[in-house]
Amino acid sequence: MAGHSKWANIKHRKAAQDSARSKIFAKFSKEIMVAAAAGGGDLATNAPLKLAVTKAKAKSMPAKNIQKAIDKATGVGAAGAVYKETIYEGYLPGGISIMVMCLSDNHNRVSASVKSHFNKTGGSLGKNGSVSYIFDRKGILEFPLTIGDEDTIMMTSLEVGASDFEKGEETYIVTTEATEFSKVKENLENQLDGLTFSTAEVTYEPNMTVKVDPDKAQKILDAIDRFEDDDDIQEVFHNLDPESFE
Repeated sequence: MAGHSKWANIKHRKAAQDSARSKIFAKFSKEIMVAAAAGGGDLATNAPLKLAVTKAKAKSMPAKNIQKAIDKATGVGAAGAVYKETIYEGYLPGGISIMVMCLSDNHNRVSASVKSHFNKTGGSLGKNGSVSYIFDRKGILEFPLTIGDEDTIMMTSLEVGASDFEKGEETYIVTTEATEFSKVKENLENQLDGLTFSTAEVTYEPNMTVKVDPDKAQKILDAIDRFEDDDDIQEVFHNLDPESFE
């Protein structure tokens, strides 16, 4: 999973903007609402909701916003919109594969928007399954280097079930199998005093990447930003090699 720290730095710089944080919290709210509507508001019995809340908390989403999203989805207070998840697959220039995960209350609107984004960025919309095989479902846990020395943290992470470990510029990044995410997270919290996560999520990671020249890489990143700035688009997963910027 080498290279995750480089993408994390890019995402953190973007998320530092107040407007970006507000957009991210709105997307977290939708994800929480979908999970709560499907399985109820109890984190102890609703694993998808627990994952969504964990992910939001790691990015400092206020507890009251999280509870508000759960309440809306479970019929407490004002009713919220009903969101449906749709995943689109396709390609960007340079042979970059992407998966676009959407949560929207209007299928026609999001379908038209995604097609428009592909067209305007020089990409192409693919069929279901056309690129999903390039991505694996993985858990990502990221936390500050100040928690301890590298050798100790690496050994602890591997002992509790991590599948990979990486030291970034400011954080350690622990990768898990998706099915082991909650167990590894809880074990790390039990063994490392004062542990707080800057990322805690189950996501899609590419099992192969594509490297392009820096100019083309920036254009691809701009294209990905275009998708991500759409309110109906929850996340974009891609296989652009971060070393393309070096």
